[in-house]
Amino acid sequence: MSQLVLDISPGNTPTLETFVAGSNLELLSALRHALAGGSERSIYLWGDEGSGKSHLLQACANAARAVRAVYARGSVPGIADVVAVDDVELLDNAAQIELFDLYNRMRDSGGLLLVSGKASPLHLNLRDDLRTRLGWGLVYQVHGLSDDEKAQALARHAQSRGFGLPPEVIQYLLRHGRRDLPSLMATLDALDEHSLRLHRAPSVPLLKEVMQQINLE
Repeated sequence: MSQLVLDISPGNTPTLETFVAGSNLELLSALRHALAGGSERSIYLWGDEGSGKSHLLQACANAARAVRAVYARGSVPGIADVVAVDDVELLDNAAQIELFDLYNRMRDSGGLLLVSGKASPLHLNLRDDLRTRLGWGLVYQVHGLSDDEKAQALARHAQSRGFGLPPEVIQYLLRHGRRDLPSLMATLDALDEHSLRLHRAPSVPLLKEVMQQINLE
């Protein structure tokens, strides 16, 4: 079999519309309200890896293109109208001081500061003054999707690309694929491209070929 060159890195620009909310409807509403000029100027998101924190922060930065917006992961950018800082636990002590200063400057300027981490503010291994600031605003846990919700999202994604997806293919992917939804959808995209190339319908054997080539098995 010829070598496949498949890129399963999520390629679509994250948006709030493409975020599969699941149990996060209240959070999604709060983000939209804040971007529309609501009174809350600081929102902290926490949750497990793959729960969608990065998607949401990037989506907010993308949604705020009419104003100055910036997204950074593990670093602290300069002040803007909307600032999103992902993976706050990656910041060293100097960067934590920068974020503390940025928080105060954003509050004074009326900007919107969005920060994410793996734990709630109380359980972050950060400077006490920064942990306190992050807990002052809205704090939301980002809940990952259940397998049933992921299965529904994958079926809709396949339908949007114009191909049918047998239930056994979805179940195999959920058991053996990566857990985060963007990677699962990207694997489906690779399966679709591979099946079109070979003129074969999507199936578990074909999915196995794709996953072996991208080292998921």
